[in-house]
Amino acid sequence: MDKADIPFLSVAELSDLIKDRTVSPVQAVEAYLDRIDSLNSKLYAYLTVCRDEALQAAEKSEQALDRGEYLGPMHGIPVAVKDQINTAGIRTTTGTPIFGDFVPEEDATVMTKLKSAGAILLGKLNMTEFGTTSLSHAFDTARNPWDLERFTGGSSSGSGGATAAFLCATSLGEDTGGSVRGPAAWCGLVGLRPTWGRVSRHGLRPGMWSMDTVGPLSRTVEDCALTLQAIAGHDPRDGYTWDVPVPDYRAALDGNLEGKRIGVVKEMLYTDVVEPEVRDAVSQAANSLAELGAHVEEISIPLTSGANTISSVLRVEAPTNYRELIRNRLKEINHDNRIAYLTWSLTPALAYYKALKLRALLRQQILQALTGLDVLLMPTMGTAAPKIEPDPIIDSREKTNRNRGSMTTPFSLASCPAVSINCGFTSNGLPIGLQIGGRPFEEQTVLNVAYAYEQATQWHTRRPPI
Repeated sequence: MDKADIPFLSVAELSDLIKDRTVSPVQAVEAYLDRIDSLNSKLYAYLTVCRDEALQAAEKSEQALDRGEYLGPMHGIPVAVKDQINTAGIRTTTGTPIFGDFVPEEDATVMTKLKSAGAILLGKLNMTEFGTTSLSHAFDTARNPWDLERFTGGSSSGSGGATAAFLCATSLGEDTGGSVRGPAAWCGLVGLRPTWGRVSRHGLRPGMWSMDTVGPLSRTVEDCALTLQAIAGHDPRDGYTWDVPVPDYRAALDGNLEGKRIGVVKEMLYTDVVEPEVRDAVSQAANSLAELGAHVEEISIPLTSGANTISSVLRVEAPTNYRELIRNRLKEINHDNRIAYLTWSLTPALAYYKALKLRALLRQQILQALTGLDVLLMPTMGTAAPKIEPDPIIDSREKTNRNRGSMTTPFSLASCPAVSINCGFTSNGLPIGLQIGGRPFEEQTVLNVAYAYEQATQWHTRRPPI
C-alpha cells in the first residue's frame, strides 16, 4: 500500500498488516515521521521527536518478526506519550523549560509495558505546564486539527492534537480532573480515564497523588482497548496499583447492550455551562443507546454539580510536588501556575479536610447510583473547543477561555473509569464529547457501551481538515 496512507489506518488495521507482513514496522514509523515533519509546525503537538530512536526500534521490531517473535497486536505500532511520562535517555519536560534538560535514567512503567508489547515510541507530546492547569503552555500552545485557531484541551494537549491529526497511531495522556477526556472530547477522539489504581504511575511526574491516572487517547474504541491492555496491571513499584485481574478488553467489545441500564445524570446535562448543541447531541446519543437495547433513564446525583469546587480545593496537593521550585525558582513558573501554587499553599488544612469529606460523599452517591445501573452518561465538556486568544488581564501569551465547562471531575473524584467518545459536531464543525462512566475496574463495560454507540454511528469516520 502507499506509505502515505499508513497513518490513516486504525491500530487494529495496522496491527493485522504488520502481523501478515504486508506493512513493515519501518514503513509505519517512516510514514508517521513524514506526517510529523509536515504538520507539527502547525499543530505544536510534539515537544520532542525521537526520530533516530524510533527508526532503530522499528528495525529491531522487523528483525523480531523475521525470527517469528511476534509480541501481539501492539507489535510495531508507532505511539507517542505525554511529556509527563519518564522515558529513559529522552528528555521529559513536564511542559516547562525548567525541566527542559531533564533526561530520566529509566522508563516509567507504562513505557516499559508499551515496549514489552512491541510498541515504538515516536516522541513526547506537548502539555500545559506541570499538567496542573488546562490553560497555559510554557511552550507553544497546541492547536486543534479541526480548527487551528482553537485549543485541543488540556492538560494532555499534544496527545489530543497528535492522535486526531494522525501524527501517531495512539497515545498516552494523564488524567487528573479530566486531562485525557477533555482533549478527547475537543479533538473527536476516544479517551479513557481508567480506574485509579488500574495503571501504574511509577515514573509519572506527579500532579495530584490522589487523582492522577495514565490513560489512552485513540481514534477508535478498539484501539483504546488495545492500548489500555498494554499498560494495565499491578506494579510493585506503585503501591497504589491494585493487584486484580486485567480482563481482555478487546474481547469484551461485543456491542451487546440488551438489558444494560444507563443513567443520564440530570445535574450534568441541564446546566448553564452546557451549550444547547452539546446537550442535544448527548440526548440524541442516549436515545441511540436506547434503540440499541439499553434501558435509559434520567437520574439525579446532587453532589456532581459541586465536583469542580471540591476538586479545586483538593488541588492543594499539587504544590507539594514542587516545593523547592516554589521556594527558589518561583518567577520561572508561568503566571497561572505561580498564582495557583501560592494560593493552594495558603489554603487552610480544614478546607482540605472538608473537601475530602465532600469527595467521599460524592463517591458514595455515584457508587450508590451504579448499584442499579451499569453506566452513567453525561457530556464530557459543556462546550466545543474554544478559540486560542491572548489574556489581556494577565499577559499577552496565548491562552484559552477559562470557563471550559468541564463535566469530567465527578468520575475523577469517585476513582471510577470513564471514557469520552465523539457523539457529533457543532454547526461550525467542532467535535462534541459523550462521557460514559462506570464502576471501579469495569473499564470493559464502559468501553463496550462506547463501542456499541461507535458502531451504530459514523462520527468516528470523519477526518479533520488538515
